[in-house]
Parts: sequence; structure tokens; C-alpha cells
Amino acid sequence: MTNQAAVLGTGQTHHVTKRTDVSMAGMCREAIDRALEDADLTMADIDAVIVGKAPDLFEGSMMPELFMADALGATGKPLLRVHTAGSVGGSTGVVAANHVQAGVYRRVLAICWEKQSESNAMWALSNPVPFTMPVGAGAGGYFAPHVRAYIRRANAPLHIGAMVAVKDRRNGAKNPFAHLRQPDITMESVLASQMLWDPVRFDETCPSSDGACAIVIGDEESAKAAEASGKKVAWVHGTAMRTEPLAYSGRDQVNPQAGRDAAAALWKQAGITNPLEEIDAAEIYVPFSWFEPMWLENLGFTPEGEGWKLVDARETEIGGKLPVNPSGGVLSSNPIGASGMIRFAEAAKQVMGRAGDYQVEGARKAFGHAYGGGSQYFSMWVVGSEPR
Repeated sequence: MTNQAAVLGTGQTHHVTKRTDVSMAGMCREAIDRALEDADLTMADIDAVIVGKAPDLFEGSMMPELFMADALGATGKPLLRVHTAGSVGGSTGVVAANHVQAGVYRRVLAICWEKQSESNAMWALSNPVPFTMPVGAGAGGYFAPHVRAYIRRANAPLHIGAMVAVKDRRNGAKNPFAHLRQPDITMESVLASQMLWDPVRFDETCPSSDGACAIVIGDEESAKAAEASGKKVAWVHGTAMRTEPLAYSGRDQVNPQAGRDAAAALWKQAGITNPLEEIDAAEIYVPFSWFEPMWLENLGFTPEGEGWKLVDARETEIGGKLPVNPSGGVLSSNPIGASGMIRFAEAAKQVMGRAGDYQVEGARKAFGHAYGGGSQYFSMWVVGSEPR
């Protein structure tokens, strides 16, 4: 792939518990219209539409892209759906960028969404026997043992999860689109919250959100035209996706091989040799607070066993060495199908200087990340303020 691609615009809905005022189609259209406005384009300028959607059971609507094509602006255009579980938002961004980089299309609209209020994600995520243990109790029941294993392996102090939760929720309070906005949250209040899946507490857990996110990706000519008009774009420096099976002998679910492989491929493609020093802002998929130190190690930002030390030193706060989730992250908004794309869009906003009150000063390279399934699907990208 020799063609350059860049994010021209992004758009989100306000993420809330229930959007009873709109259908899935109407909610998606809000994000699409905002992304097109941000990019100074119309649907007539879009060559293809790529949608990303988590499991259909989350809303009880099978293959919604079939009846939503018109509302998504895809009538008469190529329409492609991506599905890689919780990482689908990131994977959709990668697929959209790759179509532009390959020269297939000049401008692509990517849209992801979730209307969790029309389903029960807890039981939608609980696979029946014999595919998993009885009462897996959703994502929290599945991932809590991995968190316990990480704490034991890294000898991490038990307050680290609360530190991440406080940081992300306070960041989210600065984000007008965030679902949970809690500027007054404290370590004491987090540690006093109910234990849901030991050691994961209520305030260390992501919400269940309705929301949508859209991005417009254009080719080099489109990006340079935007820059000539005085607008900033986010140049795509590298993308990566990797997968591994849910269960196999010797699988490391604390530090998955697919995540390590995807990160290594991404850093190589983006020309990055020291991610901790070269990345200015990171939007990492953290649905439970303990996953921040775990993923910092998995992605190569720190050596194994030392991710929690970066958190403990407050280096992942805005103003630290590596601001992580300045937007508030998944802990502040979690429309599952869109959560990964929000990470990608927020990374782009940082290098475009459009992050408002949570802008990381001088951000020139940013990282977006998503994972899904049983920590088995990974998608990520690096975007920059200048071409690669």
C-alpha cells in the first residue's frame, strides 16, 4: 500500500444509557452528519460506506445494515460490514483506511454504533454450556480472573485500578460526548463501591451506552486539499489487526500473543522504535480499569510487570509522559460496537487539535486501540499531524 490516507473528519453522538428518541438509523445519522460537517463534505463526496457492528444479539436485530443502507447514505454505493466482536470499531477504521491506501476508493465513510438499551449485553455475552463454564456472567465474569492473574504476576498494589478509574472519569468530565461525567470522583469513593467480580468494583467498570461514531477517511489529494483550506487532518501512519483462538493450550490471556504481534507490526509500519517516547497520546480500550496497566505491557509501552508503575507515577494522566484516554475512554462511554472507533476518532482529534478541554498540548502522534472477544481480536492505528 503506497497511497497515503488521512482522517478528514470525525463525529459522535452524545453517549447515554438510553436513546428512546431515535432508532438505530437515526442515531447513526447524527454521527454521520457531524463527521461530514467536520470534514466539510457531503454524502455526494463519499465513494463507499463501511459499517461496524458488534453481535446482532445486542439489539436483537439481525443484519441491521440491510434495512439501514438508505439512512447510512449507502444507497447506490458499495456497503461493507465488519464484525470482530468488541474490537469491531477499530477494525472498521482499519478496513476503511486500507481501502483508501490500496487506491480502491478516494473517500470512505466508516460508521459504528450500539443501542445496548434494546438488549441485555450481560447475557448476550454469556456463551452457553458446553462452549464455556456455567454462568460466565458476561464480560466482567470472564475477565476478572485475568485481572487477578495480572495482579499476582506483576505484584501490583490493589489501588491501581482505582487510580485508573479516577483518571478516566475525571477526563470524561471534560468531554461533552461522554456518558459518565464525574469530576468529583475520588479514590475513596471508587474503593468504597460495590465489588462486582473480585477484584473489579462497580466504579472500575464501563457503563452500558447507546451511541454511534463516524469517521471520514480520504486519500492524499483529499487530505492536502483540506490542509490547503486551513483544516488539519490526521495522517494514518500505520494500521494493524491480529487474531488468536479463544482457547488453546498455554494461551496467555493476561498478555495475549495477538496483541503483542499487532503492536509490533504497527510500530514497524509507523516507523516507531520507542512508543513510550514517540506517542504523545494513547486511546486504549480499557473496559475495566485494570486493563490499562495490562495493555501498556502488552503493547510494548513498558516491560512486562511494569505497566502499573507508569500508572502509579501518574504518567498516564494528561500532562504525563503518556496521557492515556484523555477523552475518558471506555470507562466513561461504552456503546460496544462503536467503542473501538471512538478510540480511533479520539486519537485523530488529538493530532488535529480538536479535542477541546481534554486536548494534549503539542500532540503530534497518537495511538488508537481496540480489542474484542476473549482478548483475541486486536485492531490499532497510529495517526500523526504530518504525513508519514
